[in-house]
Amino acid sequence: MSAAGALADIPVTLERGQREVFCGLTGIVWLHRKMQDAFFLVVGSRTCAHLLQSAAGVMIFSEPRFATAIMQEKDLAGLSDANEELDRIVHRLLDRRPDVRTLFLVGSCPSEVIKLDLGRAAERLGQAHLGRVKVLNYSGSGIETTFTEGEDACLEAMVRAAPVADAAASGLVVVGTLPDVVEDQLERLLADSGIADAAGGLTFFPPRRAETIPPIGPGTRFLLAQPFLNATRRALLERGATHVPALFPFGIEGTSAWLHAAADAVGVAHERVEAVTRAPIARARKAIAHYRPQLEGKRVWFMPDSQLEIPLARFLRDECGAELLEIGVPYLDRKTMVGELGVLPEGSRIVEGQDVDRQLDRLREERPDLTVCGLGLANPLESEGMTTKWSIELVFTPVHGFEQAGDLAELFARPLQRRGALKV
Repeated sequence: MSAAGALADIPVTLERGQREVFCGLTGIVWLHRKMQDAFFLVVGSRTCAHLLQSAAGVMIFSEPRFATAIMQEKDLAGLSDANEELDRIVHRLLDRRPDVRTLFLVGSCPSEVIKLDLGRAAERLGQAHLGRVKVLNYSGSGIETTFTEGEDACLEAMVRAAPVADAAASGLVVVGTLPDVVEDQLERLLADSGIADAAGGLTFFPPRRAETIPPIGPGTRFLLAQPFLNATRRALLERGATHVPALFPFGIEGTSAWLHAAADAVGVAHERVEAVTRAPIARARKAIAHYRPQLEGKRVWFMPDSQLEIPLARFLRDECGAELLEIGVPYLDRKTMVGELGVLPEGSRIVEGQDVDRQLDRLREERPDLTVCGLGLANPLESEGMTTKWSIELVFTPVHGFEQAGDLAELFARPLQRRGALKV
């Protein structure tokens, strides 16, 4: 059966109710670290500012490349011109930070509620600072986005602002924010296997400098490195680029399939990929084997949070021997997940969306050995004697590729080790 045919046979339960997720502003924490010439200005409330400072662990005397333009009561009541205030703040910011080459205006719940048009503001400010800085906008509002959708919205905005590649130009783009160490490893594998040369060049998106957005056109092929980039994928397709569907590069199985999909797309022989990956696969297999005894047979439950749930569930089942009880995802785009859904076993329970009370009822009835969930649920569940893993840690930690496969397994094994130590 084809992957498309398999997708049609996988039932997905839809739940709509109260949710327990972070808003999309959280993505700024890793995006601002990746793009060294970008600044993220959230137009929001003090709550937005506290969230970002807490998530990033920023000390008061540091000067990060993100901030919050705090909306006051008079802004929310329409007693002041929010656009004039925003212009003033941006002018002052750019005067202080001449190193900023791309400025992102990021929408929040408050700015969405008062219908502040940040798209128009970005155009206006871009013209005012033409040649000095590029101004883009996207929404990280908790009304519109969940935890990792903020990155998706940011990269979609960058795609729409990207230069158009010549019709004859070709290249392979790896899409999704990755830690520099992981990006370097994947770049080396793609180069050593001949995939980068056969593709006509290799770039990573987002780039380490936001002003160097790669040209995108009909000759562009792209591989997704992160499973939550649905809007970005659609924007790339609208540009005429070609999606190379694959498993996501988590663990040995995912990373191998990801590289082989790229090789197939550009005509590189599998034997060449296998020769390049033989040593890192051996290292990954040895690293995972250290943690497999602690994970094998363990019953695991994923609450919806990061959108990494399906590929991570596949890794736990196939490479660590875990049993999957329920895989919750905040939202599901089957075309983005085509490869992952195609390898899930028949009868897998996938729940899209969330009704947190109903989900907790099922969870308490089945009492899994390990629950992967957000911070808001972890402590209450621990108090009930359950073992939990913070899903946010799986986003902030380097976990892609062969060299990180053992680290990924350890992240799941660690709470089980802690629980065992507490029992002793």
